[in-house]
Amino acid sequence: MAENADGTEKSEEPTEKKLREAREKGQVPRSKELSTLLMTLSAAVFLYFFGGGMVENFEYIAKQGLSFDRAHAFDFKMLTNRVLDMMVHAIYLVMPFLAVMVFIALFSPMLIGGWNFSAKAMSPKISKMNPIAGLKKMVSKNALMELFKALAKFSLINLVAAYFLWHSYEEVVSIGLEPIRIALEHSGSLIVEAFIFVSLALIVVAAIDVPFQVHQHITQLKMTKQEVKEEHKQQEGSPEVKGRIRQLQREMSQKRQMQSVPDADVIITNPTHFSIALKYDPTMAEPEVLAIGADFLAAQIRTIAVENDIPIIEAPPLARALYYNAEVDQPIPYELFKAVAAVLAYVYQLRDGKKADKVNFETLPIPKEMKTEE
Repeated sequence: MAENADGTEKSEEPTEKKLREAREKGQVPRSKELSTLLMTLSAAVFLYFFGGGMVENFEYIAKQGLSFDRAHAFDFKMLTNRVLDMMVHAIYLVMPFLAVMVFIALFSPMLIGGWNFSAKAMSPKISKMNPIAGLKKMVSKNALMELFKALAKFSLINLVAAYFLWHSYEEVVSIGLEPIRIALEHSGSLIVEAFIFVSLALIVVAAIDVPFQVHQHITQLKMTKQEVKEEHKQQEGSPEVKGRIRQLQREMSQKRQMQSVPDADVIITNPTHFSIALKYDPTMAEPEVLAIGADFLAAQIRTIAVENDIPIIEAPPLARALYYNAEVDQPIPYELFKAVAAVLAYVYQLRDGKKADKVNFETLPIPKEMKTEE
C-alpha cells in the first residue's frame, strides 16, 4: 500500500473531493499505449478505405517529379508551377490522413479519465527542476513500469515485424519487378497489413496498461484514515463553528420571535418558567404560535406583553403542553384546540368589556400524553 512521507499508511480510497481536486490539478488516468493502439488502428482503417486515392495522388506526384521535358528544365516559371502543383497534390495527399491522426490523438486520451483542462497543470513548477526528485522518478515504480512497457512493445513489434516480413518476403521482393502503379498499390496493401499486425500486437500492451494506469492513479490518491477524518471535519465544520452557527441561529430566531410578540392576542405562562405568545383572528384556520420562551426569554415575552397591553394568562398545564409540543410560526397542535379556545374565549370577553365566565386554567382539557410536570 502507498505511504506518506511520515510512514503512515494510505489505506483509504480517495473521496469525491480528493478526486475532484486531483482533476483540477490535471491528475487524471491516461494511457499512452491506448492512444498508440487507436492511432495505429485508425491509420490502418483509413488506408484500407482511402489508400487507393492516396496511391493515385502519389503516382501523379512521382511522375511530375521524375518526368519532365527540356522546356521545364530551362524555364524557371514552368518549373516553379510544376513544383507548386506537386506541393498542392502532396497537401491533398497527407492532410486528410493527418487530420484523422490529430483527431484520434486528441480524442483517445479522453477514453479513460474523460476530458480535462487544467491551468494548474500548465503552470511552471520550480520543484520539477530538482535533479534529486528527477533521479527518484527514474527508479520509481512508474519508471520501472514504463521500462517494462517499452521492452514489451519493442519485443512484440519486433516479433510481429519479423513474422510479417517472413510471411510476406516474396511479395516484398517482387515489388521491385512490378510496374510503378501496381508496385505502389501493392506497397499500400502491404502497409495496411503491417499496420493491422502491429495494432494486434499493441492490443496486448494496451490491455495491460489501461487497468494499471487506473489502478496507479487511485493508489496515488489514496488517503490515510486521518486525512479522511480531516476532510469530513472540514466539510461538516468543526464543533466550535457549528456551535457558533447554532448560537447565531438561536439569536436570530429569538429576535424574530420578540418582534412578533406585539401582534399576539394572548400570552400563556407557567407563570414564570414558560411563556407562549398566541395569535388568532377570524381569517385564520387555527391559532398560531408567535413565540415560545423559557426563563429569561419568557420574562422578555411577558415584558413586551405588558408594554403592549396584551393579556397574560397563567395556565401552567397548557403552557407546559404548548412549550413541549408546539412550534414557532406553526398552528397549535390539534389536541390543544379546546384548551386554547377556552383561553381565547375568556380573553375576547374581557376585551369586549363583557363579564368573563370563570375559567379554571388548572383544569383545561389537556390530553394525558401532553401533560408534563415541572
